[in-house]
Parts: sequence; C-alpha cells; structure tokens
Amino acid sequence: MKTPVFISIVMVTFFSDYISNDVTINNSYKIGDVVSDFELKNVDGNMVSMSDYKDAKGFIIAFTCNTCPFAQAYEGRIMDLDKKYASKGYPVIAINPNNPEVQPGDSFKAMQDRAKEKGYTFPYLVDEGQHVYPEFGATKTPHMFVLQKTKKGNIVRYIGAIDDNYKDPTAVKTKYVEEAVDALLKGEEVKQQETKAIGCSIKA
Repeated sequence: MKTPVFISIVMVTFFSDYISNDVTINNSYKIGDVVSDFELKNVDGNMVSMSDYKDAKGFIIAFTCNTCPFAQAYEGRIMDLDKKYASKGYPVIAINPNNPEVQPGDSFKAMQDRAKEKGYTFPYLVDEGQHVYPEFGATKTPHMFVLQKTKKGNIVRYIGAIDDNYKDPTAVKTKYVEEAVDALLKGEEVKQQETKAIGCSIKA
C-alpha cells in the first residue's frame, strides 16, 4: 500500500525539479539580449565588473571551474583566447559557478591556487551565492558566452562550446568562439550563434 504513495512523491519531486529548471532556462539570456552587469570577487580579492573595462569592445565570458575534466581540457584554450583577443578589445572573464560546499575542489582558495599555478592572464571570479550563472543560462563547465558592447549595452552574440573537439586541440575543425569574435571585429554578424556546450553539470 505504500508503493503508490512513494511513486507519487517521486513523480511530484521529479516534475517540480523539471519545472524549476525549465523556468530558469526560459528566463536566461538568449541571443540578442542585453546582459546586466555583475560584480564578483576575483582571485586577487578585488571586485570585478564589465563596467571596469572602459575600452573593451566586448567580452568572452567563460563559465568554468577547477575540477571538471572538460574544463581542464579546455583550460589552455581559454588562456589562448585571452592572449589572442584581450588586446583586440575582447578580454576573457572566467567565472566559477560551482558551489564549493558540493565541490570542495572549487573553493576560493583552490581557485586562487590554480590561477597562480597556471598563470591566468584574466580574472577568475567566484559566483558567490550562484546568482550570475542562472541569469546567463549556463549549465555546463565550460560554457561560453560572447558579448558585444553597444550603445544599448553588452549584447549576447554567441552561446555554447569553445570548439568542436574537447579531446584534441590539434583535431579541431571549427573554433566557434574565435569565429564569433572575428566576425564581430570585422563588423559582421556571427554565422553560428549557438552550439551545444560540452562539459560537466554545474554543481549547485
């Protein structure tokens, strides 16, 4: 007699989670949306926001972390993006969305250690309270967003993966983020505006 009750509870829980997740996705940024500025703590202890970058033409926002194997595989490529595009007006801003209570390897101290060890040339911010990543609609690490600065604000021009081969950088055929930024720098529209992000689920 307890079985139907148990099943009902499970089904209610499942659909509640589904509805909650669906609401988050529907309310997140889409291509063409203007992004609200954020202010998050960097590994150096300073607060960072997009408004700090007066001369930027846009941003490469990378939701990433210390612990995910996919994030680790793409780490060098994220660093290369900053080296290639920061001087052209599109700096990388990395944000760790994971809850350190769930994923201790993504604690603020661990973030500081990794940024120092790897020699990050870009801010590595902690999404304390996990308020920013849901606004973007990030679901994976890494999950990339290319923003273009306009008179209206910072507009989303690309969402998705860095490229088409997380396993082997030498086997990449399409560099999605680079193609998006290159198009914007030329004053052109981004042809492939969305791809599927490949990575680990964000730990909430």
